[in-house]
Amino acid sequence: MDFEQLAKQYKGELLDNVLPFWLDFSQDKEYGGYFTCLERDGRVFDTDKFIWLQGREVWMVAMLYNKVEKRKEWLDCAVQGGEFLKKYGHDGDYNWYFALDRQGRPLVEPYNIFSYTFATMAFGQLSLATGDAGYAEIARKTFDKIQTKLDNPKGKWNKAYPGTRNLKNFALPMILCNLALEIEHLLGEDYLKKCMEVCIHEVMDVFYRPELGIVVENVTVEGELSDTFEGRSVNPGHAIEAMWFIMDLGVRLKRPELVEKAKDIALKMVKYGWDEKYDGIFYFMDRLGHPQQQLEWDQKLWWVHIETMISMLKGYQLTGSEECLEWFKRVHDYVWTHFKDPECPEWFGYLNRRGEVLLSLKGGKWKGCFHVPRGLYQCWQVLEKLK
Repeated sequence: MDFEQLAKQYKGELLDNVLPFWLDFSQDKEYGGYFTCLERDGRVFDTDKFIWLQGREVWMVAMLYNKVEKRKEWLDCAVQGGEFLKKYGHDGDYNWYFALDRQGRPLVEPYNIFSYTFATMAFGQLSLATGDAGYAEIARKTFDKIQTKLDNPKGKWNKAYPGTRNLKNFALPMILCNLALEIEHLLGEDYLKKCMEVCIHEVMDVFYRPELGIVVENVTVEGELSDTFEGRSVNPGHAIEAMWFIMDLGVRLKRPELVEKAKDIALKMVKYGWDEKYDGIFYFMDRLGHPQQQLEWDQKLWWVHIETMISMLKGYQLTGSEECLEWFKRVHDYVWTHFKDPECPEWFGYLNRRGEVLLSLKGGKWKGCFHVPRGLYQCWQVLEKLK
């Protein structure tokens, strides 16, 4: 495998195609923040602004400014998005709304904890890019809010009736694994270590089930399996993405055994989720093989495959696993022939089971300036080390 050529491919796609797409089409020059609902060619088709996607774009552009090149247009893009979030994104007490209209008026109350996590990431990176202590303070205060919500992430907006079926979801401990490293510069060493250990325990000892060989999406608050729609749900992409977060933590903590275990689980999950008939990775599965409640269960989504490429590459780089390299090649081939748009920049997000484009959009309510550019950046960085 020509790692040097691949590194050029991923770097070029990021810096020449994908990032310019977002810089050119997503910035709202009139009201601030970003448009995320973008047609195939970049035309805006809806002007609502979703806080977690606003935060993701601030983080993405600020991170590239911090780690790749000090380009003024990148910093300007990140700062204007950060200022919009600072002014309109929360209720004054760092409870972050889910959605705003174009002008910044709240549309959806602060029920979604991922608005908080991506605001924390955004202002953490922005504080590094600008040296602005005010941004660091927003990140710290928001992170403190997250800590108070861990037992009930949706708070008073939780639709579940209390006490009957108390389940906890994999997405939060998974994202906190990444968030802890993201704001490492804002946390004390002891607190950071404690945070990391709690996240690792939740992901690797609670949601990963050695008796099944897979990671499940929901368990009871006691950490037991639940034979319900939610309890049987498996999201291979979530699990595989979490494993590269765990690999990063294993490197940070100098725990090679943790890296090895994460690599093994990532391999189990890609094999488990792979569609042998049409290729690609299923979005949702039922661990007992029952029909699923998610009607989109068999769709092939951009982020699932991009995160898998990152995990497989890191698994190969850190452990030398040839099996990881083979899977990277397989998923790389699928991604570049199915998700990359041959005519316009940025990538398609939603394919049907057969790999045909379902939606031609490049951004929407759930897809923004995040998984594609972050994945290209991560793969490029690993490939540079493998050259």
